[in-house]
Amino acid sequence: MIDYTYRSDAPITPVLHSHSYYEVYYFHEGRCNYLIGDKIYVLAPGDLIIMYGMTLHCAKVDPSVPYIRSIVHFEPDALRPFLTPPHTINVLQPFEELKNHRLRLRGEVKEEAERILAFMHLQQQRQDRIGDNRMRLAFADLLYFVYEQCLQPLRSRPEFPSDKEQTVQEMISYLENHYADDLSLETLQQHIHLSKTYLAKIFKEVTGVTIFEFVYRRRINQARILFLLDSQLSVTEVGFRVGFKHLAHFSRMFKRLIGITPEQYRKQTKQADPGIASRQQDPN
Repeated sequence: MIDYTYRSDAPITPVLHSHSYYEVYYFHEGRCNYLIGDKIYVLAPGDLIIMYGMTLHCAKVDPSVPYIRSIVHFEPDALRPFLTPPHTINVLQPFEELKNHRLRLRGEVKEEAERILAFMHLQQQRQDRIGDNRMRLAFADLLYFVYEQCLQPLRSRPEFPSDKEQTVQEMISYLENHYADDLSLETLQQHIHLSKTYLAKIFKEVTGVTIFEFVYRRRINQARILFLLDSQLSVTEVGFRVGFKHLAHFSRMFKRLIGITPEQYRKQTKQADPGIASRQQDPN
């Protein structure tokens, strides 16, 4: 039910992967860009990530410094019988609703998380029935700790999305799957069966950006991921892969959103390879 690795410093090869189980990932030290879907998280010690599992993810690390992390994998279905309301809190809610979420733990909450992880490891090392049961209890405490830290982001989510928000979510899902295609408002109109004027209006109202600004950001994020995973790819090839027909347009959008040109970004990844790109502000 629980697969726990404490303070691992084993070398890794960055491979995008997914799995059916849930994951709690804690970053102790090192230099790491963590890729989850279309997001890139530049990690700092004390960052904890909860993962739904099915979203493609991988760590891109700098092997010149120790990369130390603790990872818990667990099967959610094994826990559900013990999470029946109203007697217990559904500690799986953050995984189910936030899907993939980073917590930036600092100060006392960081110390608390590390105490729980260390205690889980201590009991795991005993290799007896008491140690096994105490480790499981500590794991339950970890889930309650994560749930408590996720209360604010959970509360900020609308409980019942409106028809407008559901339509925008449908648009986002379509754009996520087709961001590299030759997109137009007419394409969205045909897919969702609402007028393109209305779709453009509600998308801006709900997300704060235009449809094509969203698409450009998604393309540039994907370009960053491609550069991080394979710094040998040319700028032209990456631009075409993410949906830009013209190199000049790709370069212009990349610099506007990231602050440097794709050539400069690629050069940084090559200089760090097999390491990590320097820190740039996430446009999302």
